Amino acid sequence: MKDYILECCVDSVESAVAAQAGGANRLELCANLVIGGTTPDINLFLAVREKVSIKINVLIRPRFGDFCYTGEEFGIIKKDVEMFRKYGADGVVIGVLREDGSLDIARMKELMDAAGNMSVTLHRAFDVSCDPFQTLKDAEDLHIGTILTSGQKNTCYECRELLGQLVEKTAGKVDILVGSGVNSAQIAELAAVTKAKSFHLSGKVNVESVMTYRKEDVSMGLPLMSEYTIFRTDAGEIAKVRDILQRL
Repeated sequence: MKDYILECCVDSVESAVAAQAGGANRLELCANLVIGGTTPDINLFLAVREKVSIKINVLIRPRFGDFCYTGEEFGIIKKDVEMFRKYGADGVVIGVLREDGSLDIARMKELMDAAGNMSVTLHRAFDVSCDPFQTLKDAEDLHIGTILTSGQKNTCYECRELLGQLVEKTAGKVDILVGSGVNSAQIAELAAVTKAKSFHLSGKVNVESVMTYRKEDVSMGLPLMSEYTIFRTDAGEIAKVRDILQRL
């Protein structure tokens, strides 16, 4: 496959370096991947920018949960878009919905203006919108460049047929970036069924903490997760996906 995009979502410098080493040609930088990602710290962005040469799109999401934001939350989103533009991000990954599940066009226009010459990706707010085809049309009308989507299911493999319909429907006006569950075992079938050329994955593995002293009965957040397990991108998994895409 020529002109494919292999985007890796990362939340650390170490994962960003591994993603580039494995052959990713773009990053989505975020914090807190374990809860689906939130806006990263500016210093994380600057540290990653020093270490990698590929494009960096920054997720702008102020909190875990839905994508219907208060006025205060939206103000933070807009300021973060402006900040990352100032510091040289290649793109931002954003999304705002109304209470009824439709895309909040007025607020999205504000964010598009704030983004200026950065690329804009509509993130997986798309996947919890009420009508994927109307949301696709709204994105086209807003001149959004990319939609990151699993096809409105938890994993992209579950709804690969809908992803193919979206690719066909938009006819290149918006790039459909297939994400959530992309891996080397399924990438060939996903590419064949969806006809997409852009794929998004974390390639993550569990890395054990170096700590020898452990207080196992104390949880800082999610009680089902060990505080001594760290998610990291595996360069080998990224390389496997890259090699398969290059052979298609």
